Amino acid sequence: MGRLFWKFFFAFWLALLAASGGVGAAVWLHQQTLDERSQLASGPRAAFLVNATAATLRHGGIAALQSLLEEWRDRGGAHVYVVDDAGRELLDRVVPAEALAQARRLAQEDRESRIARLETAGGRPYLFFIPAESEVAQRHPPPPSPLLPISISILASLGFSALLAWYLAKPIRHLRGAFDAVAAGKLDTRIGPRMGRRRDEIADLGLDFDRMTRQLQILVGSQRRLLHDVSHELRSPLARLQAAIGLARQQPEKRDASLDRIERESGRLDELVGELLTLSRLEAGMSGVPDDDVDLVDLIAGIVDDARFEAEASRRQVQFSGEGEATVKVRAELLHRAFENVIRNAVKYTHEGTTVEVRVERRTAPGRLIVTVADRGPGVPESDLSAIFEPFFRSGSSAATPGFGLGLAIARRAVEAHGGSIRALDHPGGGLQIEIVLPISERIIRFSAAGMIHVP
Repeated sequence: MGRLFWKFFFAFWLALLAASGGVGAAVWLHQQTLDERSQLASGPRAAFLVNATAATLRHGGIAALQSLLEEWRDRGGAHVYVVDDAGRELLDRVVPAEALAQARRLAQEDRESRIARLETAGGRPYLFFIPAESEVAQRHPPPPSPLLPISISILASLGFSALLAWYLAKPIRHLRGAFDAVAAGKLDTRIGPRMGRRRDEIADLGLDFDRMTRQLQILVGSQRRLLHDVSHELRSPLARLQAAIGLARQQPEKRDASLDRIERESGRLDELVGELLTLSRLEAGMSGVPDDDVDLVDLIAGIVDDARFEAEASRRQVQFSGEGEATVKVRAELLHRAFENVIRNAVKYTHEGTTVEVRVERRTAPGRLIVTVADRGPGVPESDLSAIFEPFFRSGSSAATPGFGLGLAIARRAVEAHGGSIRALDHPGGGLQIEIVLPISERIIRFSAAGMIHVP
């Protein structure tokens, strides 16, 4: 049993004990009141006999009363005592002193008392009562001791407190064991089935725990795959660097060519490490707070202009169309990197003599900006449309193209960091189409009246 169990247990038990103690105290006080009358018989039968003998004295006189008491005594019936003012009992029976004293006190204090009655006949007062030791009192035993109900209350509170504390502490013990298992590396641990049919906050906590472990399992698996892919990607340029260094040592006359190779491979390594750092920051949620007011239409137009300049050298074209002006507060560096990766990727894969189409549209309900980049390249198999946004993924059509497979992965995480989404579609005319959707707010976006912007 854990500490929380005992806290629950003692809290509930002490509360119930306090309630039981209050009830017990009330019973004890009531019993004390009854103890003051313990020398006299009580109850309906005793009251009836006392009143009957008093009525006999009142209506029949002392002789009739004496005859009635003798008859009751001979039959072994009621033992009603009748005592005069001199303390002598009518049938000369020995009267218990304590019972007589209590009967006189009750008769004087309460003229309507039903167990100690005072009547006057022939100018003399007579006191009627039944001692507690008489047969009438024996037929009506005193109430049980208050210790019995108090003991029952303590036992009941003990069981109830233990059951309630166990019910509350059991799922928390399960949670503790699950946390220990996750800390030991068992990320497939789930606690939901152990909660049974509970429908409370603790059960919700168990569901949150399961959701957390599932996400951790996905993230750790992604990190492991990423490390494997990084080691694979680094191995090739490092091997070429070592080969170039060895060649420069063995053939000094080819040192310049070897240095050129070392420079190219160093540049590739630098580019790879830079993209890995960017991807790592995005996956760790270190994208930062949006702090730049950027016109997204103008940003994309600038990227298209740069891409067009490079595309024309390889007999390709880039066409851009955008509507109005959309100024929002974003991380300009991240979005610039995302759009640039997507557009340059399209330029890289589109066939010679074809055009990459970049289109920006604004939707009002709800407010969002849609950026579409379509190429006329070999396209991507439908089964790989979602996988191309994973790090280091290279589809069959792009395996021979230079690159690391990180551009679209960085683009997806940059877009998602701004609350947007990105997806890949088959272009109706052939090739691949990338669609980026970014949420925009009417309070922070402005549209100029310039109308359509078209860059051929």
